[in-house]
Amino acid sequence: MAKGDPRKPKGRMSSYAYFVQTCREEHKKKSPEIPVSFSEFSKRCSGRWKAMSDKEKSRFDDMAKQDKVRYDQEMMHYMPGNKRGKKKDPNAPKRPPSGFFLFCSEHRPQIKVQHPGLGIGDVAKKLGEMWNSLTDSSKQPFLIKANKLKDKYQKACLDLYV
Repeated sequence: MAKGDPRKPKGRMSSYAYFVQTCREEHKKKSPEIPVSFSEFSKRCSGRWKAMSDKEKSRFDDMAKQDKVRYDQEMMHYMPGNKRGKKKDPNAPKRPPSGFFLFCSEHRPQIKVQHPGLGIGDVAKKLGEMWNSLTDSSKQPFLIKANKLKDKYQKACLDLYV
């Protein structure tokens, strides 16, 4: 699987990369049936590159400059982390709470009265422990209520977007 953002512009190529690409194409034209040994091919390209004059390299420098312009242009329009431009609809209904959150909203005041010195995180931890210690039948009323709210939410979404 590919890493990173698939919408991110392809990186820019250096003048040497363009030279190697040209060498590879030349090799394919001359002898397409002969497979290329990467290390040997790289050594030969490197040697040819070092032996080239600046005038000969200028062709590849120009190609790299053009690619840099393309890359800079594409990067100007690229916004990383942008979730494909989806904005939250301000008219959309609020998502319904889960059974656990319904349980918390009912029991949080009791815990605050019993343990007035607890911070927000400690209260949440206590609520989580209480929820985990409940039997499935004790959780059922909260889960049923959560499912009813979820159905109501889905209906509201359908009504809004249809």
